Amino acid sequence: MDGKWQIGSLLGIPLYIDSSWFFILGLVTLVNSQEITQLNLVGNLWWLAWIAGLILALLLFISVLLHELGHSLVALAQGINVNSITLFLFGGVAAIEKESENPIGAFWVAIAGPLVSLGLSVLLFTLLYSLPSRENLDMIGRLSIYMMEDIARINLVLGIFNLIPGLPLDGGQVLKAIIWKLKGDRFTGVRWAAASGQLIGWLGISFGLLIILLTGTLSGLWIVFIGWFVRRNAENYQRITQLQESLLTITAREVMTREFRVINAHLTLTQFAQDYLLSELHDAMVYFAASEGRYRGLIVIDDLQDIERSQWDILTLWDIVHPLNTIPSVGETTPVVTIIEKLEAINQRYITVLSPAGAVAGIIDRGDIVKAIAAYHQLPIPETEIKRIKEEGTYPSYLQLPAIAKTLDGLESVDHKNFS
Repeated sequence: MDGKWQIGSLLGIPLYIDSSWFFILGLVTLVNSQEITQLNLVGNLWWLAWIAGLILALLLFISVLLHELGHSLVALAQGINVNSITLFLFGGVAAIEKESENPIGAFWVAIAGPLVSLGLSVLLFTLLYSLPSRENLDMIGRLSIYMMEDIARINLVLGIFNLIPGLPLDGGQVLKAIIWKLKGDRFTGVRWAAASGQLIGWLGISFGLLIILLTGTLSGLWIVFIGWFVRRNAENYQRITQLQESLLTITAREVMTREFRVINAHLTLTQFAQDYLLSELHDAMVYFAASEGRYRGLIVIDDLQDIERSQWDILTLWDIVHPLNTIPSVGETTPVVTIIEKLEAINQRYITVLSPAGAVAGIIDRGDIVKAIAAYHQLPIPETEIKRIKEEGTYPSYLQLPAIAKTLDGLESVDHKNFS
């Protein structure tokens, strides 16, 4: 499943391990074992150094898991679902279903993870300083103290680093919540925090490259990777935010088309079938019936299959029409986000747009939505792709609009990312 495996669940939250986690687990184990050997903590027992290195690596990811649980528990307390927690190359990510409904709630969800890490660090350092003299400890005792100090330091770094004020770090989420509170606009908060994240990412990349140039070693490569990751995800936040704003800004009037036919409601079913269904690609056409200058309703082609052929010369379209007030519809000023959600809810190919007077103003399908968004954001989506979307009634994999629209129920879905 997308290169990750479920290893269980905690408090009802599925726990996953990404395939990249095994690489970083091995790398951290190697580094830890070498350091333990260099400090002569295990003598000639190289195998013990490797076991201790592995335990330290696992404790690191347990710390990351507890950090993510901090976010998750506060979100759950606010009635927000947590879809999963995943451990991966750069640490961990808690996939929280949606944003808190207000900046105060968003602030506490964001700050909870760093507070857990800092709290663990304080607890471990307190325990260390309360221990008796270490002078007479045996090898296992000294190794245990070293491991406890290392995990305490790691949690301290994990907490402080994630408070750096730039998305996608927790500090960026905190900054976003503060700007949201001050400006009264969540999107303004995201823009500020995303810009800060991009700046921090570029600084990390530059600093890592500078270390490589000055030392002639690859010791700064990890900083380069983290800087790149932060910059890329900050840009993603910015793009998604722009898309979210457009879903709230673009209205049905700007998206709808008139790709439908208006036909005489007094036609018999036989006349309708002969004049239209046998001569047109009716599967791709939408029909509305009208008479005396008024729309009578929508004609659903599948309804004809339930009527005996002997009745086709007797019944008219008016007899089978679905009145406009009974069909799924939206107004001309309805935002696209609502249209997307309604289309998914009714699971139909299109939805009808009604004018203020109750007449049919147009119809909207998924292809129309993608075309309007592509024009708004100047995305290079070809007409052949739009045609495919219209025919298949599915959004492209690179533009999962239903998921993005759903996040706007609570304003935004947010992934809290932490780095080891």
